[in-house]
Amino acid sequence: MSKPTYNPNEMLICTASRLMTDNSTAFIGTGIPMLAASLAQKMHAPNLTTIFEFGGMGAILDDLPVAVGGRRTFHKALSAAGILDVIEAAGRGFIEYGFLGGAQIDPYGNLNSTVIGDFYKPKVRLPGSGGGNDVGSHCWQTIAIMRHDKRRFIPKLDFRTTPGYLTGPGAREAAGLPPGTGPYRVVTNLALLGFHPESKRMMLLATQPGVSVEEVLNNTGFELLLADEVEENPPPNEEELRILREEVDKEKFYI
Repeated sequence: MSKPTYNPNEMLICTASRLMTDNSTAFIGTGIPMLAASLAQKMHAPNLTTIFEFGGMGAILDDLPVAVGGRRTFHKALSAAGILDVIEAAGRGFIEYGFLGGAQIDPYGNLNSTVIGDFYKPKVRLPGSGGGNDVGSHCWQTIAIMRHDKRRFIPKLDFRTTPGYLTGPGAREAAGLPPGTGPYRVVTNLALLGFHPESKRMMLLATQPGVSVEEVLNNTGFELLLADEVEENPPPNEEELRILREEVDKEKFYI
């Protein structure tokens, strides 16, 4: 039997989806996180409670939302609240996972989605924080989803939009952020990364199928720690791909 073929976006979606556990709460952003959450609900986490920035809490993602404020983010929801209620829920410790993106990330999981270059004379002006700072500050565990290259994985951010572990062990707590919170995973087209429990520096956990450790290291602009055993993520299986293509993204917005 031939192996199923898939594209890089499908690999990203499946890797992120597998991180979502049943009976948990997850703050979902536009794009890949929405597809990953929908796939998780249909595959292995039927009781995943999705939280959207504009107030949809507990929506069932039968149809893919176009954006975090769309009507589909309220479909069969447990609550139709507002953005302030969602941020308050995170601040009260009710949201376990927060999915984030960014243009740059550093060794401690800090993210930049504001500017490239000088803040006052930037090369590129990016969308900004949105709810990114609140998600990174208050959700128990954050998961970043990014493309992997040296322009994005850099030793020092041009601007810190969202806090990771800031400057290292104890820095989040010293800044007044809740103990026990912080970056959990980084999902990229090349790898799955985590953070060392003591140094809080980024660490390579697994490569994507067909990607070597050397390729990941060569595309990272800082020293990357290695897990004792770097694994290889399994590729998307036939059922994941079928659900993605026929049920999750029927209208082909992303895949």
